[in-house]
Amino acid sequence: MAKSEELGLDLVEISPKADPPVCKIIDYKKFLYEQKKREKVMKAKASKVVVKEIRFGPNTDDHDYEFKKKHAEKFLKDGAKLKAYVFFKGRSIVYKDQGEILLLRLASELEELGKVEQMPKLEGKRMTMFIAPKTKGK
Repeated sequence: MAKSEELGLDLVEISPKADPPVCKIIDYKKFLYEQKKREKVMKAKASKVVVKEIRFGPNTDDHDYEFKKKHAEKFLKDGAKLKAYVFFKGRSIVYKDQGEILLLRLASELEELGKVEQMPKLEGKRMTMFIAPKTKGK
C-alpha cells in the first residue's frame, strides 16, 4: 500500500481468494477505460443475426413457389436465417396438411444450403419453420 501511495497509483486486488491475495499497482481509471474499449471492439466484431421472412399461402402455385425458393436460397447464401411461413386466411385453415407439405418440401430442397432449426409448427393462423444457414468450414 505504501508503494502504491508513493507512486501515486491505485492498489487493485486481482485475486482475493488466492493465498496470499494477489494485488497489482495500476492506474485504475486507465484500466477501466481500456477494458471498456476492449468490450466495444468485441461487440463490434460480433455478428448480428438477420432473419429474413418468406410468406406462402396453403395453395401456392409451382411458379410462385420456385420464385420464392430462389429468394430463400439467396438469403441463406448471404448468411441470414430464414423464417418461412404459410399464412392461412379464413377457411383455408382446413388445408393445414398442404401447408406443412409445402414447408417440408422447401426444407428438403434447401437442405444443402441450410439446416432446419424448427420444424413446421402451427401458431394461430400461421405455420412457421426456421432454417439456419450452414456454416462454411474454414
